[in-house]
Amino acid sequence: MTEAEATPRKRVLLARPRGYCAGVDRAVKTVEEALKLYGPPIYVRKQIVHNKHVVSTLEQRGAIFVDENDEVPEGSIVIFSAHGVAPEVYEQARRRSLKAIDATCPLVTKVHQEARRFAAEDYDILLIGHEGHEEVIGTAGEAPAHIQLVDGPDGVDKVTVRDPAKVVWLSQTTLSVDETMATVERLKQRFPLLQSPPSDDICYATQNRQQAVKRIAPECDVVIVVGSRNSSNSVRLVEVALDAGTPAAHLVDYAAEIRDEWLSDVSTVGVTSGASVPDELVMQVLEHLADRGFTEVTEVTTAEERLTFSLPRELKRDMQAAAAAKQSAALVEAE
Repeated sequence: MTEAEATPRKRVLLARPRGYCAGVDRAVKTVEEALKLYGPPIYVRKQIVHNKHVVSTLEQRGAIFVDENDEVPEGSIVIFSAHGVAPEVYEQARRRSLKAIDATCPLVTKVHQEARRFAAEDYDILLIGHEGHEEVIGTAGEAPAHIQLVDGPDGVDKVTVRDPAKVVWLSQTTLSVDETMATVERLKQRFPLLQSPPSDDICYATQNRQQAVKRIAPECDVVIVVGSRNSSNSVRLVEVALDAGTPAAHLVDYAAEIRDEWLSDVSTVGVTSGASVPDELVMQVLEHLADRGFTEVTEVTTAEERLTFSLPRELKRDMQAAAAAKQSAALVEAE
């Protein structure tokens, strides 16, 4: 046996799609463009997206992240995060004369609209999601008298409804598809007339990233998921990888967090990232792995994503006005 044959092959299976989804891209660009247009400081209620690196980078550029509107000076600009907010948050901003820019992901906005519609029709709404998550808080705030949180299949037995014939489920967009459907099946056992939303609430990006991980996980000795611990969709990717057959999976914010013992006696490493992770962090992970002999990288594609969302209308309006004023000033100067 030659030395080359004795040396185990070291390779990386790189999942695609991975990283930024359209909603995250829109939210981050909203803060970046607001900083350019209005100048710092720009206040952002909650983390614009759940990623440590993104938040730190925007802070360095002049964004100030706060927990509530009352931390924002009256009359200032505040951006609402991609996860969405309850109607009361808009009212708080109005009372403080804040200029609010809404960076809520349009797919989350769709769930809010469904919540309002079903509440107006007097349904009991069973919201599948994780207690305390910002998206869940925002959606529940649309119709608190009608919405009950169901935190996984184990929460089904606690549900009570007024009329079993008028019950519908909605869900947090970043959940595991499998976990959500397991909860729905348990709910249907209790409430056979349970209605589903017009379209699945799990967002396309969450589903696509989970499908890509399911494809590579069975071939991997370990899967590295790049993402922050408060990112629901990133945490779910670790769980999906383990459920799909990889012996080990780890969540890291940065390449430096990868431990050498994770790579001991490993021939195939899977790599992916959550929907709020810039691809530069994934590239750093690939460099880290290459330095340890994992130089063969194969990208495994399960879907092509072309969806984009336009910037919030409040910001677009001001950007257009600023561009028109600049053009007008240039014409005057040229005369």
